Amino acid sequence: MKSVTLFVLFLALPIIASEAGNNPLVLIKTEFGDIEAEIFVTDVPIAGINFIQHVEAGTYNTGACFYRVVRMDNQPNNDIKIEVVQGGLYRSGNRIPPIVHETTEMTGIKHTDGTLSMARREPGTASTEFSICIGDQPELDYQGKRNPDGQGFTAFGKVTKGMDVARKIQQQKDSSQYLIQKVAIYAIERIR
Repeated sequence: MKSVTLFVLFLALPIIASEAGNNPLVLIKTEFGDIEAEIFVTDVPIAGINFIQHVEAGTYNTGACFYRVVRMDNQPNNDIKIEVVQGGLYRSGNRIPPIVHETTEMTGIKHTDGTLSMARREPGTASTEFSICIGDQPELDYQGKRNPDGQGFTAFGKVTKGMDVARKIQQQKDSSQYLIQKVAIYAIERIR
């Protein structure tokens, strides 16, 4: 099944990145304002194309939100600290199939300030949840120590406008990293 999924994703690459080699741009519309991001479909084809396909299908337009914030002050039991905001479709019973894991070693895309990254448990379990890095987060890269398996997370895009919105979301009140009031994602739309 994975080989069929990969084949379909690679067939979609020329359509998704057809505008003179430009990566797609998306607009993440939240109740705190908009975040614009470039999605790296050429360098990170599996995650990038998967994300764009979800955007074009309207997957994030109902029930998506930012629900988790990780700051230096709310991870006292973690030896390796990171700073991100995490969102997507956070609900039990998510039936959207996961994608193959693309490491930062494979793609060359690192977790720098504003990077979009796929959330996951084990490699190959990422689906629709993603995070935005607040500051550089090398511990999320391949061989980083945030995840014990050393495989890191899949970096697949970069915020081009609206980091002030991401930082505002990160400063909201939380309980054990989960926002007391989730921040609604009204829609994610492709703008290029």
